[in-house]
Amino acid sequence: MSLQYLSFPPANSQTPTGLVVTLHGWGANAEDVASLLDYFQLPNYQFIFPNAPYPFPNSAIGRAWYDLRAENMYQGLEESRQILTDFLLSLEASTGVSLSRTVLSGFSQGGAMTLDVGSKLPIAGLVVMSGYLHPDAISTNSDIPPTLIMHGTRDEVVPLQAAFRSRETLKSLGVGVEYHEFETGHEINLEMLDVARNFIIKTIA
Repeated sequence: MSLQYLSFPPANSQTPTGLVVTLHGWGANAEDVASLLDYFQLPNYQFIFPNAPYPFPNSAIGRAWYDLRAENMYQGLEESRQILTDFLLSLEASTGVSLSRTVLSGFSQGGAMTLDVGSKLPIAGLVVMSGYLHPDAISTNSDIPPTLIMHGTRDEVVPLQAAFRSRETLKSLGVGVEYHEFETGHEINLEMLDVARNFIIKTIA
């Protein structure tokens, strides 16, 4: 199984300064996060928005990285890990941008996949928005990339405690962590994207 995705190269047709891959949350899709593209304000970067491999049970257009319903919790996670890993490893050939100049980012379930898969690859950095850690997701012998964690203090879907746990787990392993809280719920706001842009530029520079 391969991932379907939306790709947006730089408008000037030049070789991209870097590559940003953004993963949507449970029940959303690539189009949802692609709608944020202009707000990143990174015209010299290529952006890729993959669709998760599984259909969302409650919507004809939503996608899922794995099941989050209680009776099937985490079903499909192992397969999505492998599919996403293979997809990321294939991007250098199709974009001309190395993994060392690639940032993996994600929101909610996509943020959890970012932490899980991105922590095991030699990429430039990770951006986790309203995400969380999968059980046993972080390998202590991995060289984990610098990580930006952002979360809303009023998030009722993924509690703020999840961000604390991610931050402390990574810090305990010596990972460079940048952490920000926002007075918002379970959403991506423009302030988050400003912080993400600065992190991406700093990380890939």
